[in-house]
Amino acid sequence: MHEALPLAAATSAPRRDRLGLAMLASHVLAALLVIACLVFAFIARRADDVFYLRLATEALIFAGLALSVDILLGYTGLLSLGQALYFGLGAYTSALALRSGISFAPTMAIVLAVSLAVSLAGGVIVNRVRGVYFALITFGMAQVIAKVVYNTRELGASDGLIGVPIVPIHLGLVSTSSASPVGFFLFTLAFMMLIYLIVAYFLDTPFGRILIALKANERRVPFLGYRPFTARLVAYVLAGVTAALAGALYPMLRGFVSPELLSFTTSGNAVITVITGGAGTLVGAIYGSLLLTALRSFVGSWTTHHLMVIGVLFMAVVVLFPKGLVGFVRITLEHLLEGRR
Repeated sequence: MHEALPLAAATSAPRRDRLGLAMLASHVLAALLVIACLVFAFIARRADDVFYLRLATEALIFAGLALSVDILLGYTGLLSLGQALYFGLGAYTSALALRSGISFAPTMAIVLAVSLAVSLAGGVIVNRVRGVYFALITFGMAQVIAKVVYNTRELGASDGLIGVPIVPIHLGLVSTSSASPVGFFLFTLAFMMLIYLIVAYFLDTPFGRILIALKANERRVPFLGYRPFTARLVAYVLAGVTAALAGALYPMLRGFVSPELLSFTTSGNAVITVITGGAGTLVGAIYGSLLLTALRSFVGSWTTHHLMVIGVLFMAVVVLFPKGLVGFVRITLEHLLEGRR
């Protein structure tokens, strides 16, 4: 009888640690978000709405940029003020490929290859410094590239690239196109959630623990047998590719790209989005993007001073909810999930 107890304990399902429980809570919130988006798509389709579907699609695309910021800020503790560099890189690469007549799948493959190479090179440069110097170098890199694009006639210069064609998207038995408001919204939702799940998978592995250890105390990580530079480089490349793949969808939605996608404003908005939603939650970046995009649209229709409202909201979140809005909800959900174990 007594000998059977250890055997039963050993064969029972393993209990999640605190980080695993937090990731599970994020997955639950992500599932709720998907359900809400599906309900929204159904209502918008019945109302024959186009504007809000396109706006929601844009919010999901920029959620990919915020997600890339959260990989660095929320897990590694690295503040990137130039993540728009990779978002714009993906958008311009996608626009050039699509204008050349390349179909959707090869275009995304090209964006993946280009962003992988550029983020790898950029990561080698920026990961040699820490703290405020890291933020300044990422900011400087993005500004240099933005200025180059702004003054390159072949890239449309200050006018950007226009004339991106409608893109057919074939997904096996299902097909849609960038011209379909509902279809492209649902595709973007599925695409962003796929990216979220891939990123969450990596961050829920021992690699994710290494990144958290780097954020907590980088000097102790080598004693665990890991190279901090390599871990930071992988995180930086993962963040760069995530931003670029999200940016690749932008010209499909709007039909053009502009140098503004590479600006500091774009990077700054992504940082605000992550902090508002909750740094280190992943899904908070998506919620934050949807919330702030909706708020800008709603308040902007009433007044031109919508940035003041966003600023007040941001300060209120920082003071009242240091872990972000979704971070606050996730803590409550963690306690509920822990109680059911």
